[in-house]
Amino acid sequence: MEFRYKRITVKIGSNVLTKKDGTLDVSRIAHLVDQIAFLRKNRVEVIVVSSGAVAAGKTVLNSLKKADPVSSRQLWSALGQVKLINRYTDFFNEHGIACAQVLTTKENFSSRAHYLNMKNCLHTLLENSVVPIINENDTISITELMFTDNDELSGLIASMENSEALIILTNVDGIYNGKPGTEGVYLIPEISNNGFDPEIGFSNETSGFGRGGMITKFRIARKVAKGGIAVHIANGATENILVDVLDRSKKVKQTYFVPEEKSTSGVKRWIAYSDSFAKSKLIINEGACKALISNKAVSLLPIGVVNVEGTFKKGDLVKIYSEKNEFIGVGKARYNSDKIETEKQEEKQKPIIHYDYLYLEDIKINSGFK
Repeated sequence: MEFRYKRITVKIGSNVLTKKDGTLDVSRIAHLVDQIAFLRKNRVEVIVVSSGAVAAGKTVLNSLKKADPVSSRQLWSALGQVKLINRYTDFFNEHGIACAQVLTTKENFSSRAHYLNMKNCLHTLLENSVVPIINENDTISITELMFTDNDELSGLIASMENSEALIILTNVDGIYNGKPGTEGVYLIPEISNNGFDPEIGFSNETSGFGRGGMITKFRIARKVAKGGIAVHIANGATENILVDVLDRSKKVKQTYFVPEEKSTSGVKRWIAYSDSFAKSKLIINEGACKALISNKAVSLLPIGVVNVEGTFKKGDLVKIYSEKNEFIGVGKARYNSDKIETEKQEEKQKPIIHYDYLYLEDIKINSGFK
């Protein structure tokens, strides 16, 4: 059997791991572990990003004393994470495979140093044949610094670890052009960077256990594919789905995001997932927008900046917007914001953001810049 990838990140959604009544689906977890063990024995490295802790916690203690939504989530996560990781550990032990729990928060990726520390942790686990099982640490996360959901976390992990593919397992077969089950609605088997607009193309319904919908999955998948990593969205309840997705000889119901041939650097990948840490904004003119979204490698010069919202220092992350308030991207500043006007007067201007430290959002500009 020939597998198409040698290193993958697998995101397992809450709806895959839980039954309709909210309890953990133990047999589903066991089957997924069996598949991962099979891949491991065929020399495929697997990193797991697993949801399900909050849902598992609700089965331990469903009736709470008066608590706000954040406190409730913290309690359920603390209870459920123990239950969830114990299940994974027991099933992996049956295959003679060690697994390790890695809990993280979005703030752990706020600096390049923290990012590289996490990367080194996962590298060490893989090097020692340990399966990392990663989840957001909801026990200490607060609303403002939470990932959109584990789809976002899995995209970051796949990019950070240079996975060849990200497999997102959910409770449907993939992305549809409308609400599944509705007349005329069909599964979209393949998506490339062709301007498909998710806002009007399909439903973004979520279920009771997960935080993210299909629009979230679409955006994360396209961002990951832009970085040169293939993405597969498939139904985690389908028998042997994980093995079959990787088997070149099998045709599987799924949505496949075609990776772009040009991969991005490690620092650009970090910047791509760190826009929420940018506290300031650069508003740029139409000429600068045209230059940045062209096919050429272009840095942002001060002459293109028409306004600065907030202040920043050298090394800070800064968001970039058009004058029509369209998000263009995010980059790492080469100097303080108060030097921009002075730099504009120079005959040879130094870029405020160099191309090597600039991530451009994969968006369709509606203002005629193309």
